[in-house]
Amino acid sequence: MSAIITDQFRILNSNNLVNSIGSTDSSYYTFVGLTNASDYNSNWDSLPPTPIDSFNNLNDVWDTIIALKKINKESDVRKVVRKIQWTSGTTYDMYRNDVSRNKTSIPSNQTNLYSSNFYVINSEYRVYICLNNGINPENNTGRPSLDEPTFTDLEPRTPGDSGDGYVWKYLYTIKPSEVVKFDSLNYIPVPLDWNSSEYDAVRENAETSGQLKIVTIEKRGSGLGAPRTYTNVNIVGDGTGGKATVVVGEDSSIESVNITSGGSGYTYGKLDLLSGGLVLNSGSVEPIFNVIIPPPGGHGSDIYRELGAYNILIYSRIENDPLNPDFVVGNKVARVGIVKDPKKFSSNQIATDDKYSAVYALKLIGPTNRNDYQNATFDNNQEINLTLEMIDAVFSISMPYNIFSIINFLISYSLNPISSILYIFKSKSAVDIKNLPDPHAGSKILRDFILAVSSIFILLVASKYSTVPP
Repeated sequence: MSAIITDQFRILNSNNLVNSIGSTDSSYYTFVGLTNASDYNSNWDSLPPTPIDSFNNLNDVWDTIIALKKINKESDVRKVVRKIQWTSGTTYDMYRNDVSRNKTSIPSNQTNLYSSNFYVINSEYRVYICLNNGINPENNTGRPSLDEPTFTDLEPRTPGDSGDGYVWKYLYTIKPSEVVKFDSLNYIPVPLDWNSSEYDAVRENAETSGQLKIVTIEKRGSGLGAPRTYTNVNIVGDGTGGKATVVVGEDSSIESVNITSGGSGYTYGKLDLLSGGLVLNSGSVEPIFNVIIPPPGGHGSDIYRELGAYNILIYSRIENDPLNPDFVVGNKVARVGIVKDPKKFSSNQIATDDKYSAVYALKLIGPTNRNDYQNATFDNNQEINLTLEMIDAVFSISMPYNIFSIINFLISYSLNPISSILYIFKSKSAVDIKNLPDPHAGSKILRDFILAVSSIFILLVASKYSTVPP
């Protein structure tokens, strides 16, 4: 028996994750870590390895985390869809409810609606869905789009006078604050809460303006009689109220068809030409139409299902501040990821603060004078070999300075579980060396549930952010 995970299930999962991030019952954090990637793989910088999904590797991820930043639903999270920029001369797909491997999109030949190019973002960050791409029997793959849609009218319409045949419907405008955080080369954000009052007009239009919007002509037919306009042609199916106007041209074939009443409740439909007075005789060739069924609720009712918003983009700005200098922004890191519900050190309490350090603290004390290391200086990436409590350790200096003899470090057990390699960072707090906590208690943050890890090698700066692949 064959089975698939449907796109609608993916959309449901993305909704659930966003709602979970916003819940007071959960805490989600982005993290950075693994400053010593070259010790794991000398080619990590140029050929970062594929992340390994195993319990053993998760332990190593926890051991090498440096710091965590809380994810805020309102400011840091958006569902996103593919970025399809409007460009003059491009032939776009149109929305169709029947795109599948049995009836692919035109002209992109995709087997899935959400993989087709049926919507665009314009130069003013307005998003439109293409309801008609000029397709007809003479242009059965659609036509190039020549008029950029810029209007914000609620009803679908043509955007210009080029005659390209396109009909667009305005959906929403991306806010400037969202452009800064969430607009990327490949994705654009959709509104965080489509049910908010801000989008009432679009949703109400979907509910009240009539369900059906577009009927296309697949075959014009012939022998349909003298030129005439037929009104009140019923659209029959499992819905009610749908009507169209059909025009027969000079050549006794269908010239045009337009919806005059969208009706409601349709999951399929067909034009009943006889109801409008168009009678086919023995010499007629019946025309073929395609009634396009909008998504449930109509165009603009549920933006997430309409555009296929099953991806999520997380914005996380990693930077230091005077009160919490534990983000090592001057170092390279080779792992970024997301963790759910980490616990505070030596506690079962779920972390809720904005930032956390995930490394240990160590105070260097001289054998005879406690202040021997008060003004110690270190070169960047310098290694210091010491014996600590009869355990050989290698210190790798990641920051070329020391404050009040206190340094932060992490322990990479997976590389050398016996000699305990300690990687040192700038510190603001200390524990006495003989009271070092067991690193497998989770440093300053206890391990719980890692959602995603990316082994992308990045250089972290104050304004840098990274996203985790879906």
